[in-house]
Amino acid sequence: MGLLFFLALLFGASCAQLTENFYDQTCPRLPNIVRQEVKRAIETDIRAGAKLIRFHFHDCFVQGCDGSVLLEDAPGIDSELNGQGNLGIQGLEIVDAIKAAVESECPGVVSCADVLALAAKQSVDVQGGPSWRVLFGRRDSRTANRTGADELPSPFETLEPLKKKFEAVGLDSTDLVALSGAHTFGRSRCMFFSGRFSNFNGTGQPDPTLDPAYRQELERGCTDGETRVNFDPTTPDTFDKNYYTNLQANRGLLTSDQVLFSTPGADTIEIVNRLGSREGTFFRQFRVSMIKMGNIRPLTGNQGEIRRNCRRVNELGGEAGHDVM
Repeated sequence: MGLLFFLALLFGASCAQLTENFYDQTCPRLPNIVRQEVKRAIETDIRAGAKLIRFHFHDCFVQGCDGSVLLEDAPGIDSELNGQGNLGIQGLEIVDAIKAAVESECPGVVSCADVLALAAKQSVDVQGGPSWRVLFGRRDSRTANRTGADELPSPFETLEPLKKKFEAVGLDSTDLVALSGAHTFGRSRCMFFSGRFSNFNGTGQPDPTLDPAYRQELERGCTDGETRVNFDPTTPDTFDKNYYTNLQANRGLLTSDQVLFSTPGADTIEIVNRLGSREGTFFRQFRVSMIKMGNIRPLTGNQGEIRRNCRRVNELGGEAGHDVM
């Protein structure tokens, strides 16, 4: 009873409408279908998992977890993909493949927002990270929010703006540090961190929180701004706690990574040390924070729709998917 009460407090009233068994009757093989497609994608593109979890993150931070990030430009739709925070985001074709496989077996049943939530979980699990029980029942928005996508957390931001953006969606400092741990895999383009190499913030000097040997390694690897570099220089394709040991060694790739550990007096320093102390500690907190993030303002019940094609809204008056509960 105590655990159930804790979970109710943690996830809020909206989560009561999301359930683990939402698709048990209408699409019972959903987890297996998505896992198979995620594994297939990672086999051909090692960055696929990181791409999928980024889509889920960017979806939930803009008007809630509603699949709006996937909508392309159309009459009445100014795509979030055009927003400053989504420039260069990749993997839409991977989402398409997963959705197509789901539609083949369970047509008109599973929302794109739920596909993103489950694909993010499977991506982490397949690459050595923790597993968790995804709650389902999100529905897809018929609108996008380009302005919101312009205000997504930035790789150039210092700690206080990052904390404010997380607080605005109900996430605290622990969630910020735990979810940033997803940068234990994936790549970043050099344009997002090369400003740390010299004349950092107009000082005429490199970023003092960037390890000099690591800086030289990055400079050699960055032939231009489009070059991609591993987030984690130690185990780049494995989901583990090395993100935090990298921060402790001043080897965080982005400004927004390193400020979690290098901002004097910050409450995030202790959290970095705690999550970096044992892999199990990081994994447990990552599970909690991912579930919490996945329940930011979902559309449920009769809100929104079940999109057949994640890139565009259903045609009114046509087959729009059906309710499952």
